[in-house]
Amino acid sequence: MNFLSDILLATAAVGAAVFCLVLSRRLRALTTLDSGMGKAIAVLSAQVDDLSRALKTAQQTSRLSVEKLDTQTSRAEAACRQLELLMASLHDLPAPEALPERATAMTESPHARPLSTWNGAAVRRPKSDTVPAEKTEAARKGPRVLRRRPAVGGV
Repeated sequence: MNFLSDILLATAAVGAAVFCLVLSRRLRALTTLDSGMGKAIAVLSAQVDDLSRALKTAQQTSRLSVEKLDTQTSRAEAACRQLELLMASLHDLPAPEALPERATAMTESPHARPLSTWNGAAVRRPKSDTVPAEKTEAARKGPRVLRRRPAVGGV
């Protein structure tokens, strides 16, 4: 009976040695950088480094863009305020005198070819001698100026 237990113990030891040998070969295959998981890990590590560098440059670029947009926005707001003042000052000007219409080569010739299709109907349409009364009254009143309401808070 002792002999049988020694044989079983030796067989189990040989089986464990073979199992350890197979595991060590598999582990060595995983850690090689030429092929296997080692290569995949090295490639992924390089990609992570590249992406982190790209992210830093993108953040710097976005910061610069935000600064430029802020300056352009402030310039646009200042120009808007100036335009509002100019529009308000136009209200104080007297009504303009009626200027005589000048005839151009396109309006004189009804068969002239238009430059593009969008104004073809306007070129071929004959000009009428009579002007509606609504248009003449609007010209006498002067330009219509819209004013902005003051913002809440007194700004």
